[in-house]
Amino acid sequence: MQVAILGAGTMGHGIAQVSAMGGHEVRLRDLETEIVDSGLDAIESNLDGGVERNKLTRSEAESARERIQGTTSLPEAVSGADIVVEAVPEKMSIKHDTVTEVEEHVSSDCLIASNTSSLSLTEIASALDRPERAIGLHFFNPVHIMNLVEVVVAEQTSEKTTDTAAEFVEGIQKTPVVVGDSPGFASSRLGVALGVEAIRMVGEGVADPRDIDAAMELGYNHPMGPIELGDVVGLDVRLDILEYLREELGERFRPPQVLKRKVRAGKLGKKTGEGFYVWEDGEIVGVSDSGVDQR
Repeated sequence: MQVAILGAGTMGHGIAQVSAMGGHEVRLRDLETEIVDSGLDAIESNLDGGVERNKLTRSEAESARERIQGTTSLPEAVSGADIVVEAVPEKMSIKHDTVTEVEEHVSSDCLIASNTSSLSLTEIASALDRPERAIGLHFFNPVHIMNLVEVVVAEQTSEKTTDTAAEFVEGIQKTPVVVGDSPGFASSRLGVALGVEAIRMVGEGVADPRDIDAAMELGYNHPMGPIELGDVVGLDVRLDILEYLREELGERFRPPQVLKRKVRAGKLGKKTGEGFYVWEDGEIVGVSDSGVDQR
């Protein structure tokens, strides 16, 4: 199967990696060569790490890497694709522009999937001439480790599209769960609800971020605490999702002021070196001293 991934950031290059590891030919596209190259470098680093941990052989890693090509051309990326997965920024206008352009260059039976974590798939699909081919494939970060993929069904999605998407997910050794198109789907709605309450607790001085995270990791067997997860996902992404869910579902998803201040200050988490934690070389080295809400 030929797979095109649009967006070479954290999620995009992760989806490209697992697709290639599943035996598919992959084209990874972003707007700038530097971003594409960075995504390819991250994939190579992840594959090398898998070899070091005996998760795959050197030959398997090299074969997967050889199945991935990078490009800045959208027509080149999607030409001949059986499935296109967009992993572009979480703005509906960008999603619409992207899927509309994709449809101009793909065959009539190509699936057009979105990795959106919260936006309406029905609204994204509405931009297509053939909306029955639209589907949500919500992967989780880090993609090469997390097994779950939400298969999100829009109002227009055909049964054939849903079945094909679920088969693709199973074929790359992930577990699909099929959910209807509702704000936040299942995982984002629940995950963000937990995350926003944890952020409120930090802002109110209830506990240190490390203790809140430890409580969820040790008490509830979460692999990563909600504060750390927010830093890894990106606090700007968390804020965008909360604002969308607040608009759709009400005040219980109101973003805390401490989160807004972090985003305004450019302290977005792991990707900027500081969020609620301080990061160096991808590892937590301390707690930010600006996390307490001064209300």
